[in-house]
Amino acid sequence: MADPRGFMKTPRQSAKRRPVEERVHDWKEVYPGTPGRALLPIISEQAGRCMDCGIPFCHTGCPLGNLIPEWNDLVWRGDWEAALERLHATNNFPEFTGRLCPAPCEDACVVAIADDAVTIKNVEVSIIDKAWDERRVLPQQTEWHTGSTVAVIGSGPAGLAAAQQLTRAGHTVAVLERDDKIGGLLRYGIPEYKMEKSVLDRRLDQMREEGTHFKTNTEVGRDITGQALRARFDAVIVATGATVPRELEVPGGDLAGVHHAMEYLTQANRTAAGESVADQILATGKNVIIIGGGDTGNDCLGTAIRQGAKSIMQLEHNVEPPVMRPPHEPWPTYPRILRTSPANEEGGMRIFKSSTIEVLGDDSGKVTGVKIIEVFRENGVNTAIEGSEQILPADLVLLAMGYLGPEPELMEQLGVPTDSRTRAVRHPDYSTAVDGVFVCGDAGRGQSLIVWAIAEGRACAATVDKYLSGVTKLPQPVAATAQPIGR
Repeated sequence: MADPRGFMKTPRQSAKRRPVEERVHDWKEVYPGTPGRALLPIISEQAGRCMDCGIPFCHTGCPLGNLIPEWNDLVWRGDWEAALERLHATNNFPEFTGRLCPAPCEDACVVAIADDAVTIKNVEVSIIDKAWDERRVLPQQTEWHTGSTVAVIGSGPAGLAAAQQLTRAGHTVAVLERDDKIGGLLRYGIPEYKMEKSVLDRRLDQMREEGTHFKTNTEVGRDITGQALRARFDAVIVATGATVPRELEVPGGDLAGVHHAMEYLTQANRTAAGESVADQILATGKNVIIIGGGDTGNDCLGTAIRQGAKSIMQLEHNVEPPVMRPPHEPWPTYPRILRTSPANEEGGMRIFKSSTIEVLGDDSGKVTGVKIIEVFRENGVNTAIEGSEQILPADLVLLAMGYLGPEPELMEQLGVPTDSRTRAVRHPDYSTAVDGVFVCGDAGRGQSLIVWAIAEGRACAATVDKYLSGVTKLPQPVAATAQPIGR
């Protein structure tokens, strides 16, 4: 145990973000320097708040099985080298999760029963940022090669985790990405202010030095058929993510000025990286309506603020959640509470209990407004409140209502069946009905968290390693059928 009285004498202290009036004028991370560097002066005391419980329930909140009490204790003692080893033992990319994961481990922290949870996420990112600064994150070269080949379709967190694990196990791995750069949603879906792309690029450089091959501008199903890919490689992993968006099926949903969130975010990320985008979708000077109150909606919010939107309304069909954990979602579950993202701090207005019933437009077919109605939820069904309609002015409508599964054409070419939500059907070990084809991440689970994507990539790699070699020493943190606690 770190400090036996740490949780009693030290209050929780999180990383302080840059002032709103400063950060909304650039695309740099919202923390000064990096979130890890911002915390270094206080991080040892914060790590000392960990109780090192007999049964560390933080593990139940984390599908990776992160060794949280161990690296908390090591940080408190100042052994940063050992802390890094313990952190990497379960997580290939802690610099990603330390910035992007909503930290369900903290909601499961035992200290959280009576006090504020340990700042687990902050300790995590401090360990890895300090290690990168000190050049202690080095390539891990395999000692021998198996001669087996693996194709990974998609370069998001699940695909990258699977690829790194299998490369280190001695297999020859090629990651195929249809975009012009590697990273998937980490590059084109996550705004720069949440994670600067240099954080991604340095990890990709490590993977290249380890021997992972990356091929961009390659769309499986168009540039190479699914059948040809199966013939060329000994195993194929589908890690494309959930790319089929939910549609807004109301009158006017196809008007000019209505766009899916990822179309908007991808263009914004390209321009933030210095690229030129023709006919870019911009929020500058516009009344913006964002339909969806999740992470993707918040990413649209922060982006629209930085582009200089005139006004921003974010619509959420659920009731406004409570600030504190409700009785029906007891510890250690991940509760539905009102969470304020950095983007919410910066501006915009959230409207709860709202359902969009029509998108209005002018004679030229351009969007001019959104008609909404207030709803109440009973027995799991939303019911409209008669007479509560209102019209909100809109020049730009962004659809951030979530995603279903991968695009069906790829699954058809590979022969992998899908369910009613277009998700790939797979076995608990990530194998499919097609010999040699495996599925991990959101392509099989549906839209989920980055920590689940990395966990699935690691677990899928173990199954593929066993399929190719007969045995495996790779960890298998979660089954494909596993669900978050309380779900």
